[in-house]
Amino acid sequence: MRIAGITIPDNKRIEVALRYIYGVGPARAIEIIKQVGIPVGKKAKDLDASEVNQIKDYIEKKFKIEGELRSVVRQNIAMLKEMGSYRGSRHARRLPVHGQRTKTNSRTVRGNTRKTAGSGKRKVDLK
Repeated sequence: MRIAGITIPDNKRIEVALRYIYGVGPARAIEIIKQVGIPVGKKAKDLDASEVNQIKDYIEKKFKIEGELRSVVRQNIAMLKEMGSYRGSRHARRLPVHGQRTKTNSRTVRGNTRKTAGSGKRKVDLK
């Protein structure tokens, strides 16, 4: 079954399977199911064509998902960079934006990866 260009897994419950769509999380998935009138706990493979069409229609009318949502997020980040805001400069430098510490975390992003220290003894070649 495909919704919004994404293949939904058949063996999962529908509220979990809908989360495979970018822009649909746990709360939004349950909201979609309740609005469409599908019982919670029903597997994705047990849905008939009319229920799948109802889900597709509801999602298309109410939410921005997948490519459209990704482009909106990209535009928002570009706007922050263009304004010269602090958050925009953090995005531009590929650093954490929301106040996380950077001394010990985000080392790989900063390019500061350290090798683990050995025991300090040199290995002696056996003859």
